[in-house]
Amino acid sequence: MDWNVELLGNPLQHWLTALGLALAINLVVGLVKWAIIARLAKVASTTSNAFDDAFIAVARRTRQWLVFGVTLFIGTRYLELPDRIETMLIGVATISAFLQLGSWGMAGLDFWLERYRQRTLQTDAGAATSLAALSFIGRVLLWAVVLLLALDNLGVDVTALVAGLGVGGIAVALAVQNILGDLFASLSIVIDKPFVIGDFIIVDDYMGTVEHVGLKTTRIRSLGGEQIVFSNTDLLKARVRNYKRMYERRVVFAFGVLYQTTADQAEKIPRIVEDVVRAQALARFDRAHFARFGDSSLDYEVVYWMKDPDYTKYMDTQQAINIALMRAFAKEDIGFAYPTRSLFVEAPVKVEVAQAPSAS
Repeated sequence: MDWNVELLGNPLQHWLTALGLALAINLVVGLVKWAIIARLAKVASTTSNAFDDAFIAVARRTRQWLVFGVTLFIGTRYLELPDRIETMLIGVATISAFLQLGSWGMAGLDFWLERYRQRTLQTDAGAATSLAALSFIGRVLLWAVVLLLALDNLGVDVTALVAGLGVGGIAVALAVQNILGDLFASLSIVIDKPFVIGDFIIVDDYMGTVEHVGLKTTRIRSLGGEQIVFSNTDLLKARVRNYKRMYERRVVFAFGVLYQTTADQAEKIPRIVEDVVRAQALARFDRAHFARFGDSSLDYEVVYWMKDPDYTKYMDTQQAINIALMRAFAKEDIGFAYPTRSLFVEAPVKVEVAQAPSAS
C-alpha cells in the first residue's frame, strides 16, 4: 500500500496516525471510566460520603461516541486541513463536548433528586410532590444553558437569539396559555402544598387519595378504585377538603326515644350518654341534650371529639357507643323510637230523634 497517497492534502499515513491517536485517547477515557465504575464503586459502598457516589453516577453517563467527537478533533490538530473541514471538525467537537457536559450535569441532577427523595420522602410526603416540578425546571435550565454556551462557541450571536426567543416566547405563551396555566398551578401546589401525595381529599363530589401531582394534572384514587384526573388549574379553583390534615374529628349523632319515656328517664339519658362516651379511650365528650320533640320520638343530640382522625377508628368507637347505649337503655327500660302513628277513635254520639204523636 502506498502510504504517501494524499487525502485532502495529507498523506494517508498521517490520517491513520490521527485516527489512531483519537481512538487511543478514547480508549484511555473508556479505561478511566471502567476503573471509576468498577473499582471506586467497591470503595464507595463502604463509605457514607455522597461525593464518591455522585462521581460514579456522573462517570456512568460518559458516552464514548461523544468523547470520540472531541478526540477526533484533537487527533487531527497536526494535519493541514481545508477551512471547511476544519470548521466542521470544530463544530462536531464543540457539540460533542457540550452534549457530554449536559449529560454529566443531568447525572448530577438525577443523583441529587434521588438522594433528596430517599432522605425526605419517609418524613415529608410533600417531597415527592415537588420532585417532578424540580426535575422539570432543573432539566430545562440546564439544557438551556448548555445550548446557549454551545451556540456561543459556534459563533452564533446569542444576544440576538435570546431577544428573538423572547418575542417568540410571548407568541407561544399566548398559544399555550392553558398549558402554562396548569404548569404554574402545579408550581403553586408544590410551593403552597394544600395537599401532598398520600393525602385523602374531597373535591366537590369526588373523594380519594392523592397519587400523583404532575405538571398539568393531579390524579387521585377514589374509594371505588378508579383513578380521577383533575386539571391543576381547575383543582386550585375548587374548594378542597384535606382530611389528612385533620387532627381531631368532631362527631355529631342523634337518636330518639319513645314518647312513653317518663320525664325522670328523659332526664337521665344525657348522663347515661356522657358515661358511655367517656368510657371510650379515643373519644372526648362535648355535650348531650334533649333537643326537640319529634314527630314520633323524643330527639337527643350528642357531640363528641375523636382524638384520632382515622375513619376506621371513628367507626369502631361509634359502634362501641351505639352498643353500650342499647345495653344501658335496656337496663333503664328506655325504648328507642321508630316511626309510629297513633290513631285515636272517638265513640260515635247517639242522637235520639223525637217522634211526633200519631193522629187518632
